[in-house]
Amino acid sequence: MKTKARDILILLTGLVLGISLAVERTVLAEQQDDAALPLPLEELRAFSQIYNEIKKKYVEEVDSKELLNNAIKGMVSRLDPHSAYLLPEAHDELQVSTKGEFGGLGIEVGMEDGFVKVISPIDDTPAQRAGMKAGDLIIRIDGTAVQGLTLNEAVKKMRGKVGTKIVLTVVRKGEDQALTIDIIRDVIRIRSVKSKMLEEGFGYIRISQFQVNTGENMQAMIDELIEEDNDGKALNGMVLDLRNNPGGVLSAAVSVSDAFLTDGLVVYTDGRVGDASVKFQADADDILDGAPLVVLVNNGSASASEIVSGALQDHKRAVIMGSRTFGKGSVQTILPMRNGAALKLTTARYFTPSGRSIQAEGITPDIELTDLKIEKKEDKAKKHRVSEKDLSGHLSNGNGEKGEKADDKSADSDSDTKESDTDQDKEEEKVNLAEKDFMLFQALNMLKGLHLVQAAQ
Repeated sequence: MKTKARDILILLTGLVLGISLAVERTVLAEQQDDAALPLPLEELRAFSQIYNEIKKKYVEEVDSKELLNNAIKGMVSRLDPHSAYLLPEAHDELQVSTKGEFGGLGIEVGMEDGFVKVISPIDDTPAQRAGMKAGDLIIRIDGTAVQGLTLNEAVKKMRGKVGTKIVLTVVRKGEDQALTIDIIRDVIRIRSVKSKMLEEGFGYIRISQFQVNTGENMQAMIDELIEEDNDGKALNGMVLDLRNNPGGVLSAAVSVSDAFLTDGLVVYTDGRVGDASVKFQADADDILDGAPLVVLVNNGSASASEIVSGALQDHKRAVIMGSRTFGKGSVQTILPMRNGAALKLTTARYFTPSGRSIQAEGITPDIELTDLKIEKKEDKAKKHRVSEKDLSGHLSNGNGEKGEKADDKSADSDSDTKESDTDQDKEEEKVNLAEKDFMLFQALNMLKGLHLVQAAQ
């Protein structure tokens, strides 16, 4: 019996000693963790108390998982407009959107003063076709007030089945009253790069969003413009249109910038942890071989668009035209969580090669332009002036006609007094471009001037 009692005593002593050592190690580990990440104990006790009060006394029973998810969302959303806690469904949608196809309206949004702010409508989407503009503030979604919702909650309300209608109430600068805009939801398939020839020798590339393959697609389209539309000859110049481009993948912005630079820094990021501070350098090749480049930007140009504009401006590789850009100069890192959710967290700021911060500043164009609407003089007159011949029962002019053809030239007039069909077509194209897109028209004029200067050197 004595031997058995002694064995039990030894066993208990060893167990207590083991527990003591384990506790000491745990305390030491907690002390080390606390030294790195101190936790506010009073606030944590308050959180626990509030959680318990809600669970016990709220008028309806609330799921514990929902309470904790909402607590995390609130904590993250108060950091800045771009950080967010993404539940598994939202995380999946984000991954799909960077590849160029997703469901919704087709707008890039953020939060401002509790409202959803449109950073930019995306090309060829329901939102753009309905007339949404960069800078619009969405104050109601299908009659529900936006204020008080998180960005994720507002975005979720705007999503829905393809073909269904959504009604947005929008406040727009310059409008006295809120606007009501009806939009039909659709599958958003983004073709991020488009190209065309503006005139012989002068190309045009439009990037609507920076996706994973945008850099490669752009370079392929430039090669196509040179080989197929310019008979294999080098371009005299090119317009890169980044207006209303809300940004996207950082690597794509670096790839696009690098396509026109031969060396030096493209962009760098600076954050608190080591892997948030990165420098991106350009390779040696310039796809345009030094031909003039004009970049068009506006208030809807954000993030990756600003990286490209800032890099090309700092290296004096391009003339930036348009209006000041949006000013989103922060880096968001997607951190997957064990439960399938993800933390979209702002981890760094962007800086241009010369060290300028884009954040809340944006890129100031070299040449500032207002996107004017140009109309032909005769078209304007037709819209606003009534003449004698428009009046019912007006007198004839005595020539047997009512005046419509009195000033017409004969169809048999000499050919040497007329422009060639080709020249006339070119002039009409110029007029049409000025009317349709004044900023692009000015960019083309700038390119021609730069080409002449370069050729004269």
